[in-house]
Amino acid sequence: MARTADDTWGPDNGVGLTATFGAAMRALATSAGLINDPLAEALVRAAGVPSLARMVDDRRYADDGAHDAVTSDLITLLGVQTRFFDEFLAAAGRAGIRQVVILASGLDTRPYRLWWPPGTTVYELDQPDVIDFKTAVLQHLRADLNAHRRAVGVDLRADWSTALRRVGYDVGQPTAWIAETLLGGLLSADAQNRLLNDVTAASAVGSRFAADHLPGWAAWDRRGLDAGLAGLTYRDEFHPVPQYLGEQGWQTDDRDIADLFAMIGMGARWTGSDVEDAIAPRYVTATRSARAARGWNAFAR
Repeated sequence: MARTADDTWGPDNGVGLTATFGAAMRALATSAGLINDPLAEALVRAAGVPSLARMVDDRRYADDGAHDAVTSDLITLLGVQTRFFDEFLAAAGRAGIRQVVILASGLDTRPYRLWWPPGTTVYELDQPDVIDFKTAVLQHLRADLNAHRRAVGVDLRADWSTALRRVGYDVGQPTAWIAETLLGGLLSADAQNRLLNDVTAASAVGSRFAADHLPGWAAWDRRGLDAGLAGLTYRDEFHPVPQYLGEQGWQTDDRDIADLFAMIGMGARWTGSDVEDAIAPRYVTATRSARAARGWNAFAR
């Protein structure tokens, strides 16, 4: 079913399936020792998507030891991506940032599974049904929080910044932002630009931002690849995320997937071909400079 400007979803339908798929991959990456997300499997099972529950079972209990090359590579890729964002947040905490915003938080459990410096508040933003589902499951599991959590059920195509301020977000304090999977076509080009504008307007000097992004779908289309996302993603012409942020005054650094593996000491594990490199996400990190602060102050008014 094609996307619409006002579509909604939960963890078992529509765009929400990407969140549950991500949780399944984290459950398997945990089993493989790449990351530690002990809550992921319970969330997948509670979501009630049979194919994704079977994926966890099939990989964990496979007769071949779960060595299917394609699936193993995908688990490794998403496990490394998770570690990239986790380590980005850890570095922000070491730098003194105590305010974190996770855009499209999905079924990830960072406020629970990561260590946070005392006094850290983590804001999680996603569709109301996704937020309510995750909160209820984790309360049932009696999962312990390691930070102050503020969950905001809101559509990121709407006025999410006002909702964020209502639950205590301080525009005057530097923030660490992450947008995992979101900038891979889950928003239209216009909605993506608005979101990045709002992030900039809500970011004090010294704020940091990290996201994975796809430069475009042309490489996929030229190779006739079907990612199973045709009904979930927009095939717009997107303004390159690093360039867009740079034009707003952020200092940016853009990396490819090989760089990501090398950054966390797993360079030898990435053996991708030129084709795989061309269709893999890229990863941008950015720091908000004083020039951005002078140009984008509407949010504070």
